[in-house]
Amino acid sequence: MSPDKIIVIIFGIFAISFIYWFFLMKKEKGVSVDNGSVDITVLGGYSPEVITVPLGKKTILNFLRKDESSCLEEVVLGDFHIRKTLPLNEKVSVEISPKKTGEFTYSCGMGMFHGKIIVK
Repeated sequence: MSPDKIIVIIFGIFAISFIYWFFLMKKEKGVSVDNGSVDITVLGGYSPEVITVPLGKKTILNFLRKDESSCLEEVVLGDFHIRKTLPLNEKVSVEISPKKTGEFTYSCGMGMFHGKIIVK
């Protein structure tokens, strides 16, 4: 086998490994809410992405938008029938009281950036 074919095979194995790691092994960053509120930074997405809240307990989600992108001007919690505008550099509080367990998503107004609320 010629050296150029060996280089192509090694590069191909590296590329496949990187793609697998990037798309399938990526872990979601999450936080558990015990004190009744959580701060969510909106900057190129949501941080933390995954929030675990207790069933039936009032939880306040404090969104602070630092991203000037028009896509992130709004947050939508469809399962809770909530849609809020997020002004730049202003904290916006959203109160939820989950009535059932499960996973509920929230997203930007265009549906491009997502987060998840896990109710236990």
